[in-house]
Amino acid sequence: MTPSLTVVVPIHNEAEFLPGALTRLLAALDGVAATSTVILAENGSSDDTAAVANRLAMADRRVKVLHLPTPDYGAAMRHGFLAANTDWVANVDIDYFSGEFLTEAIGLGDEADVVLASKRAPGAEDRRGLVRRLGTLAFNVLLRVLLRSRVSDTHGMKVIRGSVVAAVAPAVISTKDLFDTELVIRAERARYRIREIPAVVEEIRQTRSSLIKRVPRTVRGLLRIRRALADEARTAR
Repeated sequence: MTPSLTVVVPIHNEAEFLPGALTRLLAALDGVAATSTVILAENGSSDDTAAVANRLAMADRRVKVLHLPTPDYGAAMRHGFLAANTDWVANVDIDYFSGEFLTEAIGLGDEADVVLASKRAPGAEDRRGLVRRLGTLAFNVLLRVLLRSRVSDTHGMKVIRGSVVAAVAPAVISTKDLFDTELVIRAERARYRIREIPAVVEEIRQTRSSLIKRVPRTVRGLLRIRRALADEARTAR
């Protein structure tokens, strides 16, 4: 039986970029052996992104749109994941996706519940600038020290079994930059099977978020996750 797949794409102020990028994403999904739906999770855009997304959804029944009133990447991803009702749920960025990864991830269904495209797994190629690569390394160290995670990369593309999303996502407290990180950490602690596939990462446009500004917020967010998990563990005893 052909599996079903929902691809969640958070979008914010992407009115000009979105039409061409969505066309490329849908073309990539044509090569994936799954019945695919795309959820555009528009969040707090100040340009015409909301109207453009609605127009694109009207032109293709595979595309659905969610609207959130405030800019929040993680909240947009959360709403998209919880709105999905398919065998698999994936998240990609509108400027970074791979049909080959989605195909390989779904093909691992007999041995994995969560499949991550890792920038740090053996065989990966991270072609971003030095600062971005060092940022990923530092974040991975924090994951290991603060949350005792063995996962090499929680950001970027991932494919998660729908039943795992249903079991884990409602408990996630993080939004902003850390929704997907906490989702993966919770899946890891619940002993779901996680596989990492080496990714090739190359930025096709300049990043729109400041790494320096994100660092304090990220550290606070990871500490908040650690406290929440510790509190839940004590309550469960």
